[in-house]
Amino acid sequence: MINPKNKWRRYNTPLGICINEKCETVISEYLVPNYQGQIQLIFTSPPFPLNRAKKYGNLNGDEYKKWLCDVVKSMLPLLTEDGSIVIEIGNAWNYGEPTFSTLPMETLLSIKNECGLSLCQEFIYYNPARLPSPIQYVNIDRTRVKDSFTRVWWFSRSATPKANNRNVLKQYSKQMKKLLETGQYNAGERPSEHSISETAFNHNNGGAIPSNVIIASNTNSRDPYLLRCKEKGMKIHPARMPFEVPRFFINLLTDEDDIVMDCFAGSNTTGYCAEKAKRRWISVEADKEYYMGSKYRFVR
Repeated sequence: MINPKNKWRRYNTPLGICINEKCETVISEYLVPNYQGQIQLIFTSPPFPLNRAKKYGNLNGDEYKKWLCDVVKSMLPLLTEDGSIVIEIGNAWNYGEPTFSTLPMETLLSIKNECGLSLCQEFIYYNPARLPSPIQYVNIDRTRVKDSFTRVWWFSRSATPKANNRNVLKQYSKQMKKLLETGQYNAGERPSEHSISETAFNHNNGGAIPSNVIIASNTNSRDPYLLRCKEKGMKIHPARMPFEVPRFFINLLTDEDDIVMDCFAGSNTTGYCAEKAKRRWISVEADKEYYMGSKYRFVR
C-alpha cells in the first residue's frame, strides 16, 4: 500500500491500511491520485438517514441523497473496469408517525441513476436477532412488527462485472446429497411449465448456489474486538456489520490480491474480512473513537 502523508492517523497491516479522516478528503487527496482504476470492490454501509442526530453525524432528506451520491461519484474513478460497488443503507421511519420512510430506497435509486451505474442485483440482509424497532410502535403501541432486514444493492459501471458464484457455494441439503448419491431425479415438466431434464440437477457442482438473502446475526459476545474495547475502555461501535455480509461479497466479487475499499469503515469489519481472504484493503473512518477501537480487529 502507498502510505499517505503523516497528517492523518492511520494503522497498517500486512495487506491494508485504515485512515482516520473524512472520506471525502481521503478520496480526493490520497485515493484518486494513487489508486485510479485499481480498486476491485467498494463495500460500505454509510451512516443511516436517521431522524435523531448521532455522534458521527447524519443528514436526512434531499441533503442526505445529494451527499451520498456525491461521495459515490467521487469514488467512480477508483474502480477497475469490471469493479463493483456494494452499498447497504439501513431503514428509516418518518418522524413522529408509524410510517416507513422511502428515503433509503430513493437514495439507492439516485445513486444508480445519477452515477450512471448498473444495478446488478438486490440483496437482503436479514438479522433474526435484531432488537425490536421502532420501539414506540412495536413494543409500546403494538401497531407494527419488528424491522429485521435491510437492502444491499450491488452496482457496477459495467453490466458484466467480475463475479464468480462458485466462490460462495453453500453445502448441499440432505435431499440434494441423496439425489446425487442415487442419481434419481423427478425430471419432466412442472406446473410452472418449466421443463427439467435428467441432467439439469443430477451433477455435483461442489455445492448449492446461494440466494440473494444473507442471514446473519451480530451476537458474538466473545468477539476479540468487543473484549479488547471493553478492556481498554474504548467506545464500541453500535452498528457493527457481521462478518458474513462483507465476506460474502469479497468472495463473490474479488480474487486474492485485489483491492477492497470501505469508505465508512466503522469497526472495520470489511478490512478484517479482506485481510483474512488475502485481499489488499483500504478503510476510512471519520470518527476517532471508532477508528481507535477498530485496531483491535487486528491486535491481540
